[in-house]
Amino acid sequence: MARTRIGFIGHTTFVLIALLTLSGCATLRQFGPSVQVGTVTPGQYIALKRGDILTSGKLSAATMETLRVAGLDEGACAKPGLPCIEAMEASIVVREEDKRSSLAELWVQYAMTMPAPKRESASVARSKAATAQPDPTFQPRLDAWMQIARQSYAYLFFTERTANQRGFEDRQTQVRDYYNLAVQESAVLLFEAYSSKQVRNDNGRFQLGRWTFVLAPADDGAAADTREPIELVPAASMSFTGTLRSVHRRDGFGAELVAVMADPASTGLAAAAAGTAPAAGRDWSEMPSPSMTVLLRFSGKNLWEVLHDDEPELEIHDPYQVAVVKLHGEQVPLAANFTAGYALWLARSNFSRQSLRSLFGGKGGIEKPHLFMMQPYDPNRRVLLMIHGLASSPEAWVNVANELMRDDEIRSDFQIWQFYYPTNMPIALSHDEIRRILHEALRHFDPSGQALASHDMVVVAHSMGGVISRLMVSSSGDHLVDTLLATAQMTPAQRELLRTKGAPVLTFQPEPEVSRVVFIATPHRGTDVAGTRLGRWLGRFVRLPLTVLEDVATLANDGKVERNDDKHGYQMNSIQNLDKDDAFVKAVADLPISPKVRYHSIIARTQAEGPLEKTDDGLVPYWSSHLPNAVSEKVIVSGHSVQEATPAIVELRRILHEDMEAHPLPAK
Repeated sequence: MARTRIGFIGHTTFVLIALLTLSGCATLRQFGPSVQVGTVTPGQYIALKRGDILTSGKLSAATMETLRVAGLDEGACAKPGLPCIEAMEASIVVREEDKRSSLAELWVQYAMTMPAPKRESASVARSKAATAQPDPTFQPRLDAWMQIARQSYAYLFFTERTANQRGFEDRQTQVRDYYNLAVQESAVLLFEAYSSKQVRNDNGRFQLGRWTFVLAPADDGAAADTREPIELVPAASMSFTGTLRSVHRRDGFGAELVAVMADPASTGLAAAAAGTAPAAGRDWSEMPSPSMTVLLRFSGKNLWEVLHDDEPELEIHDPYQVAVVKLHGEQVPLAANFTAGYALWLARSNFSRQSLRSLFGGKGGIEKPHLFMMQPYDPNRRVLLMIHGLASSPEAWVNVANELMRDDEIRSDFQIWQFYYPTNMPIALSHDEIRRILHEALRHFDPSGQALASHDMVVVAHSMGGVISRLMVSSSGDHLVDTLLATAQMTPAQRELLRTKGAPVLTFQPEPEVSRVVFIATPHRGTDVAGTRLGRWLGRFVRLPLTVLEDVATLANDGKVERNDDKHGYQMNSIQNLDKDDAFVKAVADLPISPKVRYHSIIARTQAEGPLEKTDDGLVPYWSSHLPNAVSEKVIVSGHSVQEATPAIVELRRILHEDMEAHPLPAK
């Protein structure tokens, strides 16, 4: 019996092995589980699920699956290149949605293997255009990026499901990123070719190889910007360090770019900073590096027509004015970067060094104020005007402006303007010049004074800028002139200048455009520091511009200008003006603020302990910053640069929302 049983088992095993061998579906090694289960971490799972050619340098799991379904993971697609792309295009076994998304990624893989020359500014490109040999890689690179844009566009809007139906899918986010990157690279290549005179411009149609880019009309209500760009910088290529705390952007459709403009005013200020030339041009200018979002819109009624459209429409949008675009019946959010243009401007401005040169009258400083508009002028948004303090510049507002523009409601209601002025000037002269420039800018953009931008302006001012802002919303009458003549120690020449040239500067009414002011760490009644030995010592180093000296500073008996104006009579510089015992600051503190203006105080104290009335921020005491009739007063534990403290920005945002409720936008 035992022998018989063994024989049976042996025979059965032989038959089983024979059957498995003949069927070809197993080997001896497969006895055991055919599928094994392991574990992955959440991070590994997300990386596997979302990783793609851009994030990991490898094709995504979705594209690899499509290649396997099409039978292309080996052979034609064993390595990246055009044969794999052509094979995928010819496949008839995958659905269009998978094919187009995979082709977009395969084209990205191919484009990333192509050498890209070092990019140069437009001015360098133009200078080399006459003698340089054509770049043989330029057209293939452009073709590759345009194929990515077109394949991505086809997937998003012309495959089996709509973009809204795929809204939560990681694959759609990947393909949207391919499109945005492709539009970015194509736009930069087009700009480089245009700058080097390699593009034929036929009434807004730009011919470049097989592609014709048709420039779309500007957005409704957008002001025409006639400045000539000298550089086009992808926002995604920039990283910022230093005092900037965060970068604010909006996810969406389109390439986020910064257009660096050839702005005469900025060029003049940059030259002044370098000490090579004085600032020239207008005393106001729009942002020299505005942010923009670019789209390529492919036309066609169906997938085939879109895939054969070589004449896409090139759309350039201002992301501050446009948040949503309509594409093939769907509302699509427009991508935006609200920090890149502003940060790039500040990074290249050299303001911090220039502001100190201005204070001490050194070479490379500025001699008169300049108004910068943070975005192109918009008649339908009110102005939020920022005025910095002593020895400062627009850099003082970097995080304030950046954080405020993060707020959708504030961004839709306000446009930010910032004054940059030499802080060695007497406060009265800075105030007079700032008023003049503000009037000129408003008259230039809105001669009739009917635009929303010309009314209900909100002024936010720090330190000495707050004293200037106080003058902007006050009535002087004869008070300032009479007080200075009665109390200030002046030479006869100074008294004569005050009666003749000084009286118009010191006589004014409230600015009708301003309806609200936020005073931040403002020494309304001066400071103790300015009158100390240290303050007087620093004041001796402050030198007024020669043009100012010729008009209002001390004159010697022989009629010549005396640059050492601290030796005789009344010292007319900014530090002296901030001394609590100065005749000017005492007179200003008595001026009545317009009853039509609502004003707020943000005050700093370095220590949380002790009576509030005896505290200060290291420079300005509470008793000087406090205004009894302010609508609100926020006291923050901070140093004098409190405007950049998070609680101050939160308070400022609250005040602006309060102001927006009081001044609702007209219905469209």
